[in-house]
Amino acid sequence: MLVEDNAGWHRSERVEKIEGITVEFLPAYSPELPPAERLWTLVDEPLVNQSFETIDEIEEILVERCNTLNNLKKEIKDLTNYHWLMNP
Repeated sequence: MLVEDNAGWHRSERVEKIEGITVEFLPAYSPELPPAERLWTLVDEPLVNQSFETIDEIEEILVERCNTLNNLKKEIKDLTNYHWLMNP
């Protein structure tokens, strides 16, 4: 099963259906369902309102940001650890 949001490109007639994969769509206006969505504010923080000459510049900033996020475990847990998620 593949879970997707209701973005237009997910529902397009041009999207190929793959045998053996069932697609389920999240309900509209349900940002709490995919916890990773809440991480974008942390991930893209150093990219906001910036312009870049090359993809390498963006990659360098994102690698540095990922290394920083690796040390923000509490902040990430606070954003994504919903009461209904099971802890491993």
